[in-house]
Amino acid sequence: MKNFTTLQWKGDIDGCLELTDQRKLPAQFITIQCKTPEQLFDAIKTLAVRGAPAIGVAAAFGICLAAQQLDKSKLSDAVRRIEQQADFLSKSRPTAVNLFWALERMKKTAHDFAAENPGAAIDDLRQCLLTEARKIYAQDVQMCHNIGINGEEFVPVGGSVLTHCNAGALATAGDGTALAPIFEAQRKGKKFKVYVDETRPLLQGARLTAWELQQAGIDTTLICDNMAGALMKDGKINAVFVGADRIAANGDAANKIGTYSISVLAKEHKIPFYVAAPSSTFDLKLQNGSQIPIEQRPAEEIACFMNVQIAPPNVNVYNPAFDVTPAENITAIITEKGVIRCPTEEKIRQIIV
Repeated sequence: MKNFTTLQWKGDIDGCLELTDQRKLPAQFITIQCKTPEQLFDAIKTLAVRGAPAIGVAAAFGICLAAQQLDKSKLSDAVRRIEQQADFLSKSRPTAVNLFWALERMKKTAHDFAAENPGAAIDDLRQCLLTEARKIYAQDVQMCHNIGINGEEFVPVGGSVLTHCNAGALATAGDGTALAPIFEAQRKGKKFKVYVDETRPLLQGARLTAWELQQAGIDTTLICDNMAGALMKDGKINAVFVGADRIAANGDAANKIGTYSISVLAKEHKIPFYVAAPSSTFDLKLQNGSQIPIEQRPAEEIACFMNVQIAPPNVNVYNPAFDVTPAENITAIITEKGVIRCPTEEKIRQIIV
């Protein structure tokens, strides 16, 4: 469905990570290249690359960038350096668990390689890490495809879907999570409409999701965040599709701020509310959503718009990037492994583990 690449590795072990700069969309479509872990850290922190799966894939390639700095280190020293750089990248954003999942996987790859090949050259380790990062990328593409297949049945023929934030191709290596069923429904010839929440304060819905859906030729209408309830009351919304950045063992799901409010509105109006996310987004170590760390973003994101101050100077600002939707508000969680209806810890473990 897409005619762009959100992120890709250019070259071999001495290559770099190329990203679509999402800070510039939709006015400009440009790419940036990250050649060091520090550059990637900044790209993640400032949302040049965003979306839980995409952050995880980018972080995996970030370890490949870190490995370029190893030079002629001893293998044991190289593994320690990889661990340090993984810990550094993990501090870029705290909520999306895919980031930590990918970094742990890359650390394990480095450890296993060193244990099994004690006399290997550093370039062999670098090649091993790049191979693993490419596997994570390919698995993310396949994950999106499977979520689309599993969730397509929930896109109502002749109806309307509401989305919040961006969980499309720009948030993954593939077609997306929450948007994947929508793209798959279009492939199958379904006719439907999508309402897109603008998603304050950074307008990921207006800037990114609306742009993606237009690129795909899908009937798209942009609305302000505070219009969703009125549309539901008027019978204009038949289903809600959102992504997730971390899902606790009981099914509580953290997603972009405002998602919880939509879930309450959907429940009140008896509208199905679907969360689409890969198995890597589940954090089964956390019993419930109260344990999910919520990122606090800079005050300027709310107090300013397009570099213009729109709030009184020095006003107090509260700017959490995410909120948590309780499992009881979720009709189903759509994963690449299957659909978890009315999610509970028992049902989640049957599918995910």
